[in-house]
Amino acid sequence: KSSLDKKRHVDYWLRYLHTYLPAAATSNDSNRILLAFFIVSALDLLGSLQSRTTADERASYTDWIYHCQHSQGGFRGFTGTDFGTLRSEENAHWDPANLPATYFALAALLVLGDDLSRVKRRECLEWLPKLQRPDGSFGETLAEGARIEGGRDMRFCNCAAGVRQILRGKGTALSQDIKDINFESMVRYIRASETYDGGVSEGPYHEAHAGFTYCAIGALSFLGRLSTFTPEVERLPPSRAGSERSSTMELSSLSATIHWLVSRQTTVLEEDEYVSSVDHPIASASNHKPFSVLGAMPAPTTGRHPDALAVQDPQELRWAGFNGRCNKNADTCYSWWVGGSLAILNKVHLMNFNANRRYLLEKTQHVVGGFGKLPGEDPDLLHSYFGLAALACMKEPELRSIDPTFCISVHAREHLESLPWWVGNEDAKTSSTGVASRPKPNVQ
Repeated sequence: KSSLDKKRHVDYWLRYLHTYLPAAATSNDSNRILLAFFIVSALDLLGSLQSRTTADERASYTDWIYHCQHSQGGFRGFTGTDFGTLRSEENAHWDPANLPATYFALAALLVLGDDLSRVKRRECLEWLPKLQRPDGSFGETLAEGARIEGGRDMRFCNCAAGVRQILRGKGTALSQDIKDINFESMVRYIRASETYDGGVSEGPYHEAHAGFTYCAIGALSFLGRLSTFTPEVERLPPSRAGSERSSTMELSSLSATIHWLVSRQTTVLEEDEYVSSVDHPIASASNHKPFSVLGAMPAPTTGRHPDALAVQDPQELRWAGFNGRCNKNADTCYSWWVGGSLAILNKVHLMNFNANRRYLLEKTQHVVGGFGKLPGEDPDLLHSYFGLAALACMKEPELRSIDPTFCISVHAREHLESLPWWVGNEDAKTSSTGVASRPKPNVQ
């Protein structure tokens, strides 16, 4: 019987919390905030953060994150660009706040139980719309002359919507003069990035990708622009209560998107399972078996009712992970990108739980703890975290429940919603930067 080796996973994450990271992580030194998020949030999902670390240790982790906070709002990816007293107008553009780092810093603080009272909320919320381009996309940083730099794909839309969700709160009194992000422009950009088959790409006219599809769905969920999203979470409305439903409320076709997501489940697990189309054209054409063939979605067959399910060899269904694009092999992280997307849409039941769970626990779970990208590969922080997150989406008994939009435990998200300033308690103690509030309608 497949099982999650919880002890080894806890030891794996504690090893990285208390010692040096492996040499392979050197190239990610500028993304230390992200790595820190993976570590503390993984221990939280495993239910071991409180029991295996001390209060003083958690306070030190919190202080380190705040050390990465930028004086003008947002967070750096690491402390290496902080010039301290040597900072000047001439070198300031070498030390910008970073949008993804800001989201993961805030998420890590919530996981650690911080009340965000030291976060420069006003400055951050004023900085956020400056990262949005006229086409609705978001950049990563502000360079010299307030020039927007970085990619323009769905990751930054998701992080921007998440930062806003965390810092604005609901029904509170942060000054109404703070410019909000342009909702309609962002949603139009997301819809322009949809593909013919139901997925979402990095931008208009690109190929659908499960990671970008998750980020698009997550951004819409943060903004309350999905008709189907996690029901127990009240998302912040984009306009005043009672306003008419926007014509750009959500994705063009949720049914097409759901079909594309479910079709990402595959029994093709390793590259050597592919057959050359030159030597074996027929075998190559049928080798990749998406989930529509595996039996979860109707497969058209002559003489059968269109809703009848295809019958497949039970052994073939034993392991079925998820890929990120058509005709690719399975990869641990896509069990999260697809599973998290389906969870946001309340459609996670459409995947083959048992086959995906066996893929993760029997194929990519590593003997030392953590998960590898592919069967037989060494574990790394990203795939190890998303392996746990994917299992949490499937209600793995050894793990805490996860909020699929925030990508943190439900416990951590509930902590945010319990903060007095977040729920609009005007009398609560706040930082000098103000108290977050419900935004005015966006009139851009």
